[in-house]
Amino acid sequence: MTSEHIISVTESSFEYDVIAYSQNIPVVVDFWADWCKPCRVLTPMLERFAEQSQGEFRLAKVDVDANPNLALRFSVRSIPTVMAFSQGRKVSDFTGLVPEHVVREFLARILPPRPSDLLAQKGNSLLHAGELKEAMEAFMQALDLDENHSPSLLGMIKINLLEGNSAAARSLYQNFPASPEFNAAEKLVPLIKALQDIDDDQLPQENDLDAVFVNSIRLVKRRNTLAGIDGLLEVIRQDKRYRKDLARSVLLALLELLDPEAELTRKYRAELASILF
Repeated sequence: MTSEHIISVTESSFEYDVIAYSQNIPVVVDFWADWCKPCRVLTPMLERFAEQSQGEFRLAKVDVDANPNLALRFSVRSIPTVMAFSQGRKVSDFTGLVPEHVVREFLARILPPRPSDLLAQKGNSLLHAGELKEAMEAFMQALDLDENHSPSLLGMIKINLLEGNSAAARSLYQNFPASPEFNAAEKLVPLIKALQDIDDDQLPQENDLDAVFVNSIRLVKRRNTLAGIDGLLEVIRQDKRYRKDLARSVLLALLELLDPEAELTRKYRAELASILF
């Protein structure tokens, strides 16, 4: 495939089509060959991303059989090999067939941030500062630009959980797009379910430890997140494997809502580790 954003380059055109062109936008070079089976999977993936980017980067394809000197010049020992060029120099690379999320992360490192990404960064900063209303506004602005912007959707799930709104969080999760942020969203599922269960009066209430657990979830529901965390830690102190790790999984989900760099978050994680190990 060739198009405005996807080209084939040769030894004679490489300097202009890749090195010089990378002064304007990043150029991703795909070293491939007809006989390479992994290339048949990776190259279409790269082509799809190039088309979707609408000019954020150029994909330049190099047939190593037809252009052996280019493979030699850039020490290509196996294919597929992918290299990114910016400002006239190589800035990143990877070799072999990798999952789609790895390709996305590779591209994210070389591309300038989109307005939606900058808004999501702002939203996360506000979220970690406890400014939930302002954080939601930033995430919503990002979603106005890109309705499937996964960092902003993840932020919206976190805000709804901090506000005890399990129904909204669940709906956002159920419609979450395939993306690098999906795994982070998945970590929040135990908390989504616990908040939903307390709404439906489905949490266990058979003994005193169950009462502590239920009260902890109620505290989270009432936006008293830190008190809820303290309660869950107490449950785990008394029973490390409480109801097949239910308390631990909910606690870990709660910690995902906090600023990962905050001293309090590190303190809670260290306390959990000391109890478990």
